[in-house]
Order: sequence, then structure tokens, then C-alpha cells
Amino acid sequence: MTDLTNQVAIVTGASRGIGRATALLLALQGAKVVSVARSDDELQEVAHKTQGLAVPADVADEDDVRNVVAETLRRFHRLDILVCNAGVGSFNLLEHFAATEWDRMFDVNVKGTFLLCKAVVPHFKAQHKGHIVGIASDVSRRTFAHGTAYGASKYAQDALLGSLRKEVRPHGIKVSTIYPGLVDTYFNDSLPGRPEAEKTHLKPSDVAQAIRYVLEAPAHVVIDELMLHPLTQEW
Repeated sequence: MTDLTNQVAIVTGASRGIGRATALLLALQGAKVVSVARSDDELQEVAHKTQGLAVPADVADEDDVRNVVAETLRRFHRLDILVCNAGVGSFNLLEHFAATEWDRMFDVNVKGTFLLCKAVVPHFKAQHKGHIVGIASDVSRRTFAHGTAYGASKYAQDALLGSLRKEVRPHGIKVSTIYPGLVDTYFNDSLPGRPEAEKTHLKPSDVAQAIRYVLEAPAHVVIDELMLHPLTQEW
């Protein structure tokens, strides 16, 4: 079992939802947490609770991402974990989708993951270890009406993480992908046509516990993929 005490972890999308729950949980395990999000006020509250570092940033902006890594190394002089959690989602029929919505979803969900991984991999290679955890979605493995843009972005993110896993494994770097089903986050309530029974979502803390589980695997073990759903979800 890997001890997370004093491990330095960057967590994106940390101002609310899964990211917030993950930042708080990792801090409880003794990790030093760098919380990243666009919302500075909420971010500062999380950083206060974790006694860590807050770095406001847009993960789709390469300069912002480079600054996150630079500030992390300046403060803690090391980096062990990256949790790529920042994501956006909206749902509509394809013909009603604005191109700007499509672009923003791919910028955050795919480009953001790319930029973050690109920024940390050289540091992980230099130390011959590191762990990247990408928060994908069960829609990385299925399709549904009104999910053209979100589903496409999550399929792309999944492919990125899977390919990266093969690239960095020889360098002692782990890449784990987590596929949550319906989670009680701000954008899942907009999903059309869901049966009432399926509104029993996973809690953000459920996903945070899954992240902790993959991070605490023994050093010689990598959990490549982990999928979790609420018991009532049937699709």
C-alpha cells in the first residue's frame, strides 16, 4: 500500500464536486494538495481546509498550466500526483448545439488533460515515478441521445489517457482512468429524459474514495481503469 503522507498532488476542478471532495480527502491522508480551478473564491476556501496551495487557472490555457506546475515546484520542491478532474458538460440535440459550446467542452475535457499531462510528464520521468489519475466518464464507453459533444470529448480524453499509459509505463509512471456513472454534480441534472429512480447519483465523495484507492495501490501495482455507478443506474 502506498502511503500518501507528504505526497504532493495537483487536483484540478478543485473548487467543487469531485475535485473538492478529492482535495479534502487527500489532505486527510496527509498529502500536500495544490487545488486548481477558475473560481478563486471557492478555491481559497478549499485551500484553507486542506492547508495547501491554491492556484487559479484555466486548464485549457497552456501558460496557466505551466504556472500551476511552476508554483507547485516552487512551494513544495516536488510533484507526485496529478488528478485531471476539471471538466464541463452540457447536453442537447446535435442540431441545437452551438459551436462555441462544442469548442469549450473539448478545450477543457481534452485539451486540458493534454496540457496538464504534457506539463507534468517531464518531471515524473526525471524522478522515474509519478501517478496521473484522469477522471473520464462511463460515457467514454457508451453513447446516448443528447450526448454527442460531451460523449465525443470523453471518448477523446479516454484515448489520450490510454495512449499515454503505454508511453510512460517504461518510465515508472502510472496512469489510471476512472469512469464514474451519474454523479451529483452541477451539470448532470441537465441530462434529459432520465428516469426519476436514476436521480440517486454517486456522491462526489464516492469518486474521491475511488481516486484514493488507485493512488494507494502498492508501488508495483497500477490500476489502469476503474468504473463505478450508482446501483440504480441502468443505462
